[in-house]
Amino acid sequence: MIRKFSTTLLGAAMALTLVSGVASAANWRAWNIHHDGHPNTAAMDRFSELVKDATNGEITVEVFHGGVLGSQPDALEQVRIGAIEIGNFNLGPIGPMVKEANLVSLPFIFKSVPHMFRVLDGEAGDIMSKAMADAGVLPLAWVDAGARSFYSQKPINTPADVEGLKIRVMNNDLYTSMISAMGGNPSPMAFSEVQQALKTGVVDGAENNFPSFKNVGHYEVTTHYSLSEHLIIPECICVNTKKFEALSAEMQAAVRGAAEEAAVYQRELWAVQSEQARKDVEAAGVKVNEVADKGPFQAAMTAVYDEYLAANPDMAKLVEIAQSTE
Repeated sequence: MIRKFSTTLLGAAMALTLVSGVASAANWRAWNIHHDGHPNTAAMDRFSELVKDATNGEITVEVFHGGVLGSQPDALEQVRIGAIEIGNFNLGPIGPMVKEANLVSLPFIFKSVPHMFRVLDGEAGDIMSKAMADAGVLPLAWVDAGARSFYSQKPINTPADVEGLKIRVMNNDLYTSMISAMGGNPSPMAFSEVQQALKTGVVDGAENNFPSFKNVGHYEVTTHYSLSEHLIIPECICVNTKKFEALSAEMQAAVRGAAEEAAVYQRELWAVQSEQARKDVEAAGVKVNEVADKGPFQAAMTAVYDEYLAANPDMAKLVEIAQSTE
């Protein structure tokens, strides 16, 4: 009887050990809205591989592409509560949830894409990261989503060139205020409607990055692309804060390192794709003009910033840090 009982205890102990071993492993799911061929899709697949290698398989990440786990707002909420562990998010939709993230939605806050990364790699990025982490979505690395610029039937080199134009923008008060401050008429509408609106003259212009401008065919119904780079809104590889903080310091370093390496890979792919998109639209006849001086555009935003900071005075320090970053 004693022998049988001991054997039973040994079997139970072994089973418990096996269960504990399984429980210690983390099998995470990751959300990505992009499809095959997009730099972020390749980067998220690379991230999954790097995490598995860096943690010796203790953490695995299964990436679901094409938004199959839900829309971005839905996925953002799922990551926030831990139903999904990882997400590749644009910071624009995070702004309503974390006001510090609205920094990147301020028009002309960044001088260029490299300047944006310098800001996010410094104190401003630390402040944003902490606020996002407190909300449940901790950024592991920042990835490139390009710079949004104007395209229309004429070149736009100064704010005066926007005066009187109907410009399609995303539905955000900061973006409509930006166009109004330049004397234009902001026209928020669904992205799917822009092609026809440009073709029929419902709007005179719109704004987006080179890959989007090319991939959706907007270059077919406009003649000029002006490099205003008025909005530079990055994306992040973000993780549920509690799931990440539950990891050992060694595992945290491995996951963060994998995200940072994947982000570098994404930026390289984005640069290649963006440059190719520019070449393609120029070959199709679109005139691309550099904006020699963005100072007048930034000066035109004074009223936009004054109104925003009056309503959000605690954002003043963050704006000052970003603007003072070289």
